[in-house]
Amino acid sequence: MRTCAWPARDRPERAGPAGRGEEDELAAQIHINARFLTQPLTGVQRYSWELLRAWDELIGEGEIQPSGRLDCLAPPDAPRAQPWTHLPVRAVGRRGGNLWEQLDLALAARGGLLFSPGNIGPYFHPNQVVTLHDASVFAFPEAYSFTFRLKYRLVMRRMGQVARRIISVSQFSRRELARWCGIPEERIAVVWEGKEHIQRAEADAGALERMGLSGRPYFVAVGSNSAHKNFQLVLDAFERLGRSDIDLAIIGGDFSKVFQSQTYRLPANARRVGYVQDGELKALYQGALGLVFSSLYEGFGIPPLEAMACGCPVISSSAASLREVGGEAVLYFDPRDAGALAGQMERLASDSAMRDQLRHAGLAQAQKFSWRQAGRETWRIIEPLLG
Repeated sequence: MRTCAWPARDRPERAGPAGRGEEDELAAQIHINARFLTQPLTGVQRYSWELLRAWDELIGEGEIQPSGRLDCLAPPDAPRAQPWTHLPVRAVGRRGGNLWEQLDLALAARGGLLFSPGNIGPYFHPNQVVTLHDASVFAFPEAYSFTFRLKYRLVMRRMGQVARRIISVSQFSRRELARWCGIPEERIAVVWEGKEHIQRAEADAGALERMGLSGRPYFVAVGSNSAHKNFQLVLDAFERLGRSDIDLAIIGGDFSKVFQSQTYRLPANARRVGYVQDGELKALYQGALGLVFSSLYEGFGIPPLEAMACGCPVISSSAASLREVGGEAVLYFDPRDAGALAGQMERLASDSAMRDQLRHAGLAQAQKFSWRQAGRETWRIIEPLLG
């Protein structure tokens, strides 16, 4: 949904041939797969960024005390800027993309424990902890391109067999990974995601006017243009709502290299906003009648959590992990029933007392989720494996 705002500067110095420098100088007990530094900032990349930010803060405060050094291994085209104080980023290898991750990263990380936070890691590096966010490539294959689906199915099954520990982001995903990848549930630790990133952002005061939303009530919908995001149902429900006085703002991109392409006809008063920065997103949440989140499949569901943390009422699909995130603070609907969604939208649009009630309930629910706590819990999983 948001593109990476990390400035592109001079490229990092290489760590020697094939991504290795002086062995004593670069030795680290934990290597972190930092391919996400070269990717757009969507859900999985957001998780990686914020988890490492939390680690960096906790190390600086002395709460996490690594017995050895940590480093982040990144492709050679990663920006040079060091985003963290205690987690140095090192450029390794000479390739990019999938080949970098499977070959250069595996070579650079040999002899150490590798943490891969982004759903995938090197096939031939068993000394690894990996975060698998969901099993959607198995459960919802029609949402993905053939190449993407094949790669992730192969590597995720391998991770389930050889990784020393698996982390996932919800109890729902834990069950799904056990079902589709054959990973015993006791090998999968659940660590919820957090919301501090949207709280840190300063709302962009001019965003609504630039987007043509100023002065009119609107709903906001967030997500990529993928079949499992179920946007057609939102559009159908919005047409059924039949409110010419209300707009619908749709945020996100299509990611055609990952997802099977979807073409939607936008009804009157609906518009695609595209990518937004965090400040723009916060302004959209704060000004909206509510967030409409229609997914058929989610490993966690950051947008509903972001919205609640901004005091935005949430109407959410009842599918997958979303009740774990929303608790009792959300209006739910069957994601196959456009009429049910239209009814919830009408309730929220017409009842200011209900909107206030959901704002207060959402703010309280959001307090259960923290990137700092996710950092603590993730470190507790990894630290015993260092011996």
